Amino acid sequence: MHKILIPVDFSNNSMNAAKYAAELFKHGHSEIYLIHAFADRVYNEKINLPDADFDNLKAKTLSDVEEKLAKMKKELFAYSPNPKHKIFTVAEFGLLVDTVNEWVESKNADIVVMGTQGETDDKNITFGSNTLQVIKYVKCPVLAIPEIYTDVHPKNILFPSDFMIPFKRRELKLLGSLAKCFASKINFLYVSKFNNLSLRQHDNKAFMEACLSENQIDFVQKDKKNVTKAVNKFIIENPIDMLVMVNTRHSYLENILYKSTIEKIGLKIDIPFLVLQNLPR
Repeated sequence: MHKILIPVDFSNNSMNAAKYAAELFKHGHSEIYLIHAFADRVYNEKINLPDADFDNLKAKTLSDVEEKLAKMKKELFAYSPNPKHKIFTVAEFGLLVDTVNEWVESKNADIVVMGTQGETDDKNITFGSNTLQVIKYVKCPVLAIPEIYTDVHPKNILFPSDFMIPFKRRELKLLGSLAKCFASKINFLYVSKFNNLSLRQHDNKAFMEACLSENQIDFVQKDKKNVTKAVNKFIIENPIDMLVMVNTRHSYLENILYKSTIEKIGLKIDIPFLVLQNLPR
């Protein structure tokens, strides 16, 4: 049983992400939660209203959100009428990251799936601000789906790693089950000019191999100084359908996320991007 949280803003991006998730997890029993946090919307509209109307505004917004969630649930079920899936809707007066984290904890969620962008849909950026906030701070794997991406059959998965940080068994199991369902190959990319691994790297690599023992895995080393260029080049030269990275303290991904934009780093991500979280839950 997978528990999947899908933050939505009723844009085409979020609907595409919901459809992607339903198809990606079609082989097993799943609980899918369509979540909309609407505190920002209420506060933005309250600016021009007297304080006495605040509760009325909240109630009106809640009713509107619940109606849109019901419509989205109906559309998702029509797209994927899977008897193994149960779809729930959540309308909550709260901030996005706080709301998602609370539901991750209360439902012990396996993954959060969302579009790379929301309603603004700025073509000049890779991730919208809400998606970046969730990737940075939600203590659960996050799968970000570009709006243009609809092929839900990941045959080749790229996982860049220096094997310096320990992996989480539960998150590797999630990756392994997805890869197994679609007979995907997981390509581990190690970017370094040194051939020999340290004892820590050997231990982490051995643990990962044990967790993914039922999967097709391949190890590739590139003698490069620039990880970003190596990842971009590998994606261009190989039919990669999904990129996987780990977010943890002092990691390559953390360095990217805490820059002002990913675009300044030069990492080009136009495929589904799965972020595993090495953060305490």
